[in-house]
Order: sequence, then C-alpha cells, then structure tokens
Amino acid sequence: MMLRALVAALLLVFAAPPAAAQAPAPPAPASRALDKADLDAWLDGLVPYAMATGDIAGTVVVVVKDGRVLTERGYGWADVKARRPVDPAATLFRVGSISKPFTWTAVMQLVEQGRIDLDADVNRYVDFHVRAHRGLPVTMRQLMTHTAGFEEHLKDLFTDDRRRLLTLEQYVKRWQPPRVFTPGEVPAYSNHGAALAGYVVERVSGEPFDTYVERNIFGPLGMARSTFRQPLPATFEPHMARAYMRASGPPKPYELVNARPAGSVSTTGADMARYMIAMLDGGRLGDAQVLDSATTRAMFAEQRKHTPPLNAMALGFYREDRNGRAIVGHAGATEGFYADMHLMLSERVGLFVAMNSAGREAAASRIQRMLFTGFMDRYYPSTAPRLPTTPTARTHGQAMAGYYAPTRRMETSFFAATGFLRQTHVTARQDGAIVVDAIKAPSGAPRIWREIAPWLWEDETGSVRLSAVVKDGRVVAYATDGAPPVNLMQRLPPAQVGAWKRQVITAALAVLATAFVLWPLQALLRWRYKAPFALAGRRAWLHRLVRLGAAVQLLAVWACLNVFGRLQQGLTRLDDRLDGPIRIAQALCIAGLFATALAAVNTIVIWRDPAAGWGSKASATLILAASLVFAWAVLTLGVLASSTQF
Repeated sequence: MMLRALVAALLLVFAAPPAAAQAPAPPAPASRALDKADLDAWLDGLVPYAMATGDIAGTVVVVVKDGRVLTERGYGWADVKARRPVDPAATLFRVGSISKPFTWTAVMQLVEQGRIDLDADVNRYVDFHVRAHRGLPVTMRQLMTHTAGFEEHLKDLFTDDRRRLLTLEQYVKRWQPPRVFTPGEVPAYSNHGAALAGYVVERVSGEPFDTYVERNIFGPLGMARSTFRQPLPATFEPHMARAYMRASGPPKPYELVNARPAGSVSTTGADMARYMIAMLDGGRLGDAQVLDSATTRAMFAEQRKHTPPLNAMALGFYREDRNGRAIVGHAGATEGFYADMHLMLSERVGLFVAMNSAGREAAASRIQRMLFTGFMDRYYPSTAPRLPTTPTARTHGQAMAGYYAPTRRMETSFFAATGFLRQTHVTARQDGAIVVDAIKAPSGAPRIWREIAPWLWEDETGSVRLSAVVKDGRVVAYATDGAPPVNLMQRLPPAQVGAWKRQVITAALAVLATAFVLWPLQALLRWRYKAPFALAGRRAWLHRLVRLGAAVQLLAVWACLNVFGRLQQGLTRLDDRLDGPIRIAQALCIAGLFATALAAVNTIVIWRDPAAGWGSKASATLILAASLVFAWAVLTLGVLASSTQF
C-alpha cells in the first residue's frame, strides 16, 4: 500500500481532454473584445464555481491592457476563520517561483550596467568555487534557462521554523547539487540555480539581495506591498493571506523559503499589475524605468530550442506562445499558494492569478491552466486550421513507444531510488495515435495524441502539442507545450525501466515475507503437536539466521519507504531531521546485504547435504533469489549514497 501511495504521489499528472485519431477542422471561433464588462462577467461566473468545487479558499485575478489595469478581482477568503475577504489591492499572496522573474530582472539590470556577463563563468562574481562539469563552467545564461545541469535539490528549500531559516549566502554555500547534465545541452529546472543567480546579484551590487530588489525594482515601480524578506515584515503581516491545503481544512504555518531568490516573494494583485505593465512596456511604468526596452526584448527572445517547434525558454521567462500570439510567463507554487503570470507581448496584455490553497486533488493548478486557456480561447482564439494525421504516424508512434523519466530529478542522493516511480510510459495504438500514461484529461481518461507533422503530435483540442527529440533516427526524449520548457522526458534504456523493477522487487518481498512469517508458524505447529525440530547444529543456526535476515531485509525496505514517504509530508520537513532516518535505513540495508551472504551460505550447505530434501533445496534457493534481488536493489537504486544531502 505504501509503495502504491508513493507512486501516486510522485507521478506527473497533466490535464486535458481525450482526442480522436482524426479530427476535422473546427470552425474558427468568434473572438470577443477584451473589455472590463465582459471580462468581469466571465470571471465572476467561472472563478467562484471553480473555487467551490476545488475547495479553494481565496483567489485574486488581475488583467492589464495597454498600460493600465483592466480589472482586479478578489474572490473568497484571505483568512477563512476570520472571514477576511481577498482584496486585490491589499491582500498579500506568496507567488513561489514567480519570484524568479524579479531575480532575473535584477540580473539584467546589472547586465545593462556591464557588471554581469551572461556567458562568463559565475566564479568571476562569487566568493566560493562553483564546480565545473565536463570542463564547462556555470554561466548566468545557463542559470536563466535552467541548463546549468544541476540535479534536483530539495533539502532545506523550505522550512516553517525560523530557527532553520538560512541567509542566502549560507544556503548557496551549504551544498552544491551535483551537475548531472552537460551544461547548456539539457533543460532541468533548478531552484538552486536561481538562488545562485540571486547571490551573484548580492555580490556584484554589494548589498543584500532583498535590499537590492526593493531599491531597484519594487521601489521604482511603486510595489509598496511586495517583499522578498523573511520572516514577513510586521507591517505586512495583517494583510498576508493564510495558506491552506484545502479551504475546508486548517491553515498552514507561514512557509519560509531558504532559496529566497527562487521563491520567497509576497505580493498583492495590484503590485503584480504594476510589474506586468512595466515589463510589457519595455521596462517602464510612468516615469520609472527599471530596464531598457532593448533589454526586455532580449529577455523575451527565445534561447536554444531543445524540442522544436515547441516553445523554448527565454531569459528567465517561459515562452508559452499560444493561438498565434507571442506570450511569456512564469508559474509558481509553495505548498499552500499557487500563482500564474502570462504576458501577451504584442497585445500588451497581462494576466495574473494567485490562490491561497492547493485544493482538492491539486485543483489550483488545474484551475489556473483552465483560466489561461479559457482567456485565450475567448479573447484571442486560434484561427489556424487543424492539420491531418501524417502518413508516418504509425511508424513514428511505434518509435515513440517506451519509458521516459524527467530531467528534473535526483540522481546521486538517497532519494534517487524514487526516480523509477516517476517514469512515464508511451504506448502506440493501432490507429497511429500515441498515449502517455501520465498525461490525463480532467475525467481521468488518457489524453490521446495524433501526429500532425513528422515527430510532432497534437491533442484533440489542437491547443497542446508533443514533440520528440530524434537523434540518429531514434527518439531520445520528448516534451509537450502543456508544460513549461524547463524539462525534458528522456528515454530510458531497458535496464532503467521501473515497471519490471517494481514487479521483481514485489515478488522478492513476497518471498521474504513468506519465509519470515512461516518461521514462527512452523515453530507454533511443532509445539502444538510436540514435533521435534528436524535440524541441528549448523543447519539449525543457518535456518534461523536466514529467516532473521529476511526480517532485517523487510525492515530495511520499510525504513526506506518511510523516508521516501516524507516527501508527501511537505517540503518544510525536508531538512537535517531526515539525516537520522536516512542513516538508519542505510544501516538496515547494509545489514540486509550480510543477510544475503548468509542466504548464499545456507543454500550451498543445503545443496551439499545428501539428506536435504527437494523442498528444503527449493525453499533455500527461493530465499537466496529474493535476497539477491534485495542486494541488487540496494546497490543500484542509490539508497547507499554517502551523503545525506538531497
């Protein structure tokens, strides 16, 4: 049960309706004029219902157009118990990774001044050594496009204990995540990379990062209720929204983000409107100019395309072009807050949504995607015709079939063992369409994709595409534009496929559990019927030790799953309090390896004993096989990592 729960918690799930293998081109939808009356009516009809069904406490929605605020709407409660309503002008929300655009804005200000070179080794700017990988250094451009090659880093990212709050310097120096990808080649989202960029700003500017942003971004733009500071300044506390997993549940403690340039901003809808207007108008808001227009254009320009023709990363922003419009944006989340920002560049339109609840079954993220999709299709619909299925659909679909893993993953830490639980399976249908098991519609049905161009697939709505990365005629990765262009799904070789590993491990655990449970049962039956124990001497001791070893191996697996399960308890619990449980689990795993050696000795002794029956030989061999599976899993899945960092 615990294994199945962990699998469910770690799977990547996206929402979209199912598709047909061949869809006729629909009639071009009629666009509506984007005006306040129609927009407010649409939002007021949609958002409260979505919040009620998703168990969301409060929401703020802000839309700007042509340099002014078109609408600011607050829904629900900033504090459920106190019945304090959401006020777009006053209520502060955490925006998670939407903090990063402010960090990148600060970086680009220093680039304008000639104080940061995007393509220089970042060691030029910091007072500790950032390790090279394959002879290649980390550059600011790599940090801004999430291509520095860092593996995922979760430890100390969040905390709810002020005593565990680190300075930015302490955070970036405490541990460097290993770089597991060739720099510049593979996108892999990294909070550590954004924190490192913020530390560069701190070092180059000569002032604390929080202070720099206040003086050079928040202050000039009049964002008087925005801050990176933690704990939250006392003047802001009365206006801070409470965070909830569900509106019907208790509030969560205020989350503290150690990687603060990556995710610690608290702000209001009204302040975000000011930032969006400035970025849409070439870095200017009124008399304030935080960036040159040429710099904003450079920030919004696509960088390297890893999965053409899908969207690519810009400098710090996601490119999320849709319905023929050029769009950049960013999303963000903490455990209790979800936020989304989209900037339609040529239309000078910005959309910001924030919620103070995760909601039922991650409702907040689904609602935000639905709002963006609905907004675009209502006011800026696509007029492009649907393309027919290609003649190569069946061949390319078969080439896509296989197992894939995300590049945003842990590879060298104790938690690397959870990687095989996050793999996705692509299957090819007889009609040429493909199915990705982890990408489902809101109904829970699989999303079905049909090829519309060589190595490019589209869902039934025509709004989401999937593209393969092909090298030497072989699919090596894929991505969709239903998710930001900060990760790839990489094809796995057969030896790394988790499906058969789960089956083999489950079978081995069943054998070990049977051997352990039968041990006392057999003893009880002998006592009940006063039957003597048939073994003596070395055979008797080995019999007992092997079954005791099976118990140790089962306990080791339980200890590992218990630590893995801490991922479900929230990011604020992922700190050095896990060091002890990790070391205990590793000690049990090592003891389990000795048990494997005992099982091997026992099997040899039994097979050499002329008096041993075939039942004893089969039992010993099965237990040895199960123990060998245990040893293989321990030695190959990463649970014996030397460090407790992750």
